[in-house]
Amino acid sequence: MTGNMAATRNASQLFLVFFLLLFGLPVVEALDTGDALALLLGVALSCIGFCACLGLYARRRNGEQ
Repeated sequence: MTGNMAATRNASQLFLVFFLLLFGLPVVEALDTGDALALLLGVALSCIGFCACLGLYARRRNGEQ
């Protein structure tokens, strides 16, 4: 049970860090093609990383790893 509580606390701290980074960045005034491609690549890699971490969490929770 304490493992679940620690994982929840870590997840909430990670969410807080991402939230602060998201709203702490300066606003972009102009978006050209290079910026758009970098943004799409960043979003895609972030989604893949999030899904990988979620899969790792699920496997550890089920005792498979």
